[in-house]
Amino acid sequence: MTNVQIEEIWIYPVKSCRGTQLPDATLTARGFAGDREWLIVDERGQFLTQRTMPHLACIVPALSPTTLLLSAAGQPPLQLPRAAAALQGAIRRVGIWNDDVEAMDAGDTAAAWLRAALGVNARLMLATELTQRAPDVRWRGDIAAPVNFPDGFPLLICNRASLEDLNTRMPAAIPMTRFRPNIVISGIPAFAEDAVHSLHSGTVDLRLVKPCLRCTIPSVDQETGVPGSNPLPTLKTYRFNRELLGVMFGQNAIIAAGIGSTLRPGPAAVNSR
Repeated sequence: MTNVQIEEIWIYPVKSCRGTQLPDATLTARGFAGDREWLIVDERGQFLTQRTMPHLACIVPALSPTTLLLSAAGQPPLQLPRAAAALQGAIRRVGIWNDDVEAMDAGDTAAAWLRAALGVNARLMLATELTQRAPDVRWRGDIAAPVNFPDGFPLLICNRASLEDLNTRMPAAIPMTRFRPNIVISGIPAFAEDAVHSLHSGTVDLRLVKPCLRCTIPSVDQETGVPGSNPLPTLKTYRFNRELLGVMFGQNAIIAAGIGSTLRPGPAAVNSR
């Protein structure tokens, strides 16, 4: 067992919109409370992300215990109830990767707000108990690991030393926010997270089950929504996984124990495979 430090904790209340750094986060069966509870879809009900709409990063969500507040430049803020019982929207089918699931529509006022903010017709959807998604069983094994609207896994863990290594090879350094982690750790060498089996903090046991294969989103400045320095060509020179056919940075994790516990920055430990 190796001692590490949990440096930062993040959630992303609306998939592919601005992230929120937290002083602590509660683990639910679907990951951190408040993480990717909401999803923006196009007119066909297909999910939208910064891959095709980088300016999604300019939509800034803020959560209270009962509400979601969306802000964007030039727009009045939009406030919505977080609870499905209070939102009382229609249930619709939405597509996210290979999943076709049910979610609750936030209504026409939210759709009009998104139209003004993004310049396209879009709708805001809330995950409910009807939203049934889970990672591929090949990676999660016998742990259920349900999720709301992340790409595939409840949590993403990134290592500070890995970013520092990458930045020594980049023409210009980029911040960790480009990789949109849930947990940032330090205290192990660059890319040693590849060999980590689990991360432990108090009653929390997180299993690192699959390398995160990166898309174009790390090229997007998360403050401006403008594509900039792209780390993928650099990462591809030394972080390409021939079995998974992708460029790796970070590790996807599932929750083996600790649902209901609060995770906060501070000392933790990792076990290697």
